[in-house]
Amino acid sequence: MPLPNSRPFRFGVALHVAATRREWVEKCRKAEAIGFDTIAVIDHLGKLAPFPALMLAAEVTDRVRLGTYVLDASYYTLALLARDIATTDLLIDGRLEVGIGAGRPSGTQEKLAALGLPYPTGAERVDKLEHLVSELRRLLSDPDTHPQPAQRSGPPLLIGGRGDRVLRLAAQQADIIAFTGAASSRYGNVGLPAFAGAEAVAQRVEFARAALGDRISEVEFNHEAPAVMVTGERRAALEQLQRFAPSLSMEERGQVPGFLVGTAEQIADKVRKNRERFGFSYITVLEGGVGGGMDAMAPVIELLRHQ
Repeated sequence: MPLPNSRPFRFGVALHVAATRREWVEKCRKAEAIGFDTIAVIDHLGKLAPFPALMLAAEVTDRVRLGTYVLDASYYTLALLARDIATTDLLIDGRLEVGIGAGRPSGTQEKLAALGLPYPTGAERVDKLEHLVSELRRLLSDPDTHPQPAQRSGPPLLIGGRGDRVLRLAAQQADIIAFTGAASSRYGNVGLPAFAGAEAVAQRVEFARAALGDRISEVEFNHEAPAVMVTGERRAALEQLQRFAPSLSMEERGQVPGFLVGTAEQIADKVRKNRERFGFSYITVLEGGVGGGMDAMAPVIELLRHQ
């Protein structure tokens, strides 16, 4: 299998907003028509529930794979999550990818308590993630577990995060490692975190590579692109991103892997360089991300298709 920095590109979009069935159907069909390889659903309170949304997405699309980006491990019990994953994979003919992470609270401690939901510490969230991942692997590959997923041994597993414990777990268990690009794994505000510079991201990638060892050729590297700004005024666009990377200079913001800013050709060149340097062959953009997200990525995908 190819190393991460020589894998073909894959492009995903993380969707989460729809007021009606028709709106969701149209978004999913549009994402497939643009050329995205994966449609994923974000796991946030107040947004669409991931598994029902993926079921409808499967009904109205033909080619794209369907995933979660990413499930918050602290919300789930093992048996029920395994059942949801196996049932969804079975009923969408093996098109499922399961993204999961330690998560972070998507509400205040008081709000979550009122909903009967936990507000665990960071360490407690990673403990839960480690338990869920190891047991999901066991259950989904057990021939005595029912229902059985369509994909033997279960769907591909994406683990997203930044901290040492999560990246070690991903190196041991994941088919796809998703690098968040956040400046720290200790952030608590809802919304986009502060993003790290290229050198900090490179350090996290090298940590994961070392932990992977002989598994390096088996694992795909993903990163999130929170900003896709197709423009001829690159400097002005980078100025707008200062609030998402307040500690970085203009030049350093331009090097942040997930800040895709410039003409379509410039962005395509940066995506190629990201793959060469970091191994990021799988890029996920956000619905409503800075600059346009799904729509803005269309000309870039066209330039990079089959590369």
